[in-house]
Amino acid sequence: MLNQLFKPTIIGGLPEKTAGEERGGPAQPLLIVNHLTKHFPIRSQAGAGESLFGRKKKFVHAVDDINFTVAKGETLGIVGESGCGKSTTARLVAKLMAPDSGAIIFDGEGVAEFGGMEMKEFRQNLQMVFQDSHASLNPRLTIGETIAYGPRVHGVNEADAKARVHDLLARVGLEPVQYGTRYPHELSGGQRQRVNIARALAFEPRLVILDEAVAALDKSVQAQVLNLLQELKAERQLTYLFISHDLHVVHYISDRVMVMYLGQIVEIGPVDNIYGASAHPYTRALLSAVPSMDPANRTKASPLFGDPPNPIDPPAGCRFASRCPHAKLVCELHAPQLRRLIDGDNHMAACHLNDPASEHPDAVARVAA
Repeated sequence: MLNQLFKPTIIGGLPEKTAGEERGGPAQPLLIVNHLTKHFPIRSQAGAGESLFGRKKKFVHAVDDINFTVAKGETLGIVGESGCGKSTTARLVAKLMAPDSGAIIFDGEGVAEFGGMEMKEFRQNLQMVFQDSHASLNPRLTIGETIAYGPRVHGVNEADAKARVHDLLARVGLEPVQYGTRYPHELSGGQRQRVNIARALAFEPRLVILDEAVAALDKSVQAQVLNLLQELKAERQLTYLFISHDLHVVHYISDRVMVMYLGQIVEIGPVDNIYGASAHPYTRALLSAVPSMDPANRTKASPLFGDPPNPIDPPAGCRFASRCPHAKLVCELHAPQLRRLIDGDNHMAACHLNDPASEHPDAVARVAA
């Protein structure tokens, strides 16, 4: 049952950091996502003998009935090929778009239409950092004005907002006097991304979504930003949703990893389980593509073949079956469920290979009873 709406003490327009914010205690997940679904309608041409009003509507299955939780203080990495639904999931969680169905529960409370905290309070608790550091910033505002804008809109007075800008710029490694009066085009990509991080922290959020936040940076700057994110997480008790194509980066920063394929979760678990004992063929295929410095471990042949199925009309069975080297008839007929595995640590995978009861001829018992 959802807790009653918590009314925080307001100081300068933003909620005061009090013990009351831990509504359900540290054991309660910060974020619970239940049956989240998003299908995008597409325009299609009328077929022969088909009227405009008799045309069947078609939808792209971007996110299809996914469930996951994020514990307080952890980093959940989300990986998968382009088009698998990673960024759509992030935008649904951030309420930047409305889901078709499903619920988002933040620290025991629903959000807005689900009968819990108001959207304004939710926005203060959740912030997002995007991939394109330049497009994320208003070119007509100075860096200081950019960071202060959100707090000022939420009622922080000018003096407090300026003090907050000064402290945040210094914390992300930018000298406040030197950079506060500059415009975005006067900064490098790494500096702009530090500004975006500072802007996200201006609300003192609890959950930060990082959507390919370091993808556009060169490796040396990327390492600096990743280390900064780790330091900020420890200092401010932050929780991260970290989306990336770079599996090395995900391995470095994540506590748990969620693997998505064609709008669904195919595997989720602790980072060591995913990278050391993956239980889904798609996960193993992704990991085999990671460059290795050891010549003996280099991938010589592609583990995947073909293209993903049409997201407008996904198959009824396993969505990975058409590309999986282990696919059998059962995979084409029946969609596997996300099941907990016997290796513990909340490691889950959706594959018939892990359950002999599925009647897959090569199945090995890895599913927990």
